[in-house]
Amino acid sequence: MTPAERQEIINRAKDFFRDRIVGNHTTTAIRKASQLKSYNINPFLYKYLANFMNGDDSPESIAKALVYPRLLGSSINTSFGMNIQAMISTLFQGMGSAVPGIDIEFTDGIDGRKKYCQLKAGPNTINHHDVETVFNHFDATRRLARTNNLDIRESDMIVGVIYGTADELSSHYLRIDERFPVIIGKDFWYRLTGDADFYLDLIEAFGEIAKEANGTERLLQAVESLTVEIRAKIEE
Repeated sequence: MTPAERQEIINRAKDFFRDRIVGNHTTTAIRKASQLKSYNINPFLYKYLANFMNGDDSPESIAKALVYPRLLGSSINTSFGMNIQAMISTLFQGMGSAVPGIDIEFTDGIDGRKKYCQLKAGPNTINHHDVETVFNHFDATRRLARTNNLDIRESDMIVGVIYGTADELSSHYLRIDERFPVIIGKDFWYRLTGDADFYLDLIEAFGEIAKEANGTERLLQAVESLTVEIRAKIEE
């Protein structure tokens, strides 16, 4: 990868983050967060959370207790997780795979072997059932390789975790790692690009786009809209 190619990838990453992640968060996510029907409210907890956050359970405090965790936590993390395959495909064109259950194929920047990779967002983003799904897909790939006399080893089938560190991996990932390598964060991006610094530079690139975002007004508007709905509901 030449310096010019590297910069082009970084530029595509910035555009992707601005258009797909930030764009969705500042439009779709805020619109949904402004609507009471989009919440599954726990009737045992909402007043407690409002009081814990603001010292009262007024409609506005309830709205804040609902909106802030949604917009500053769950919605943006969910959006990022759902878009990781699209992000890799945008950054590194031609890495998609036609093998069922495999997200991308690439030449490892460390050992030079072709890798068959399932992409995951972070170190705590899978459950028990996901482990079995990964095993089934990788075992099917091994059978296909044997049928076609292809040199695909267990170490060539990996789970690539976009962010985090090895000591943060959940027990589900560690179970996968007993059979197939789980490569996370900086190590994953090193293997993907052959550049040991790419991971940190990508984070910095996203941070540059983050400086363009000031969602204070939109956040307040979402709280105000939801407050109106909650007040009307209480007064019914």
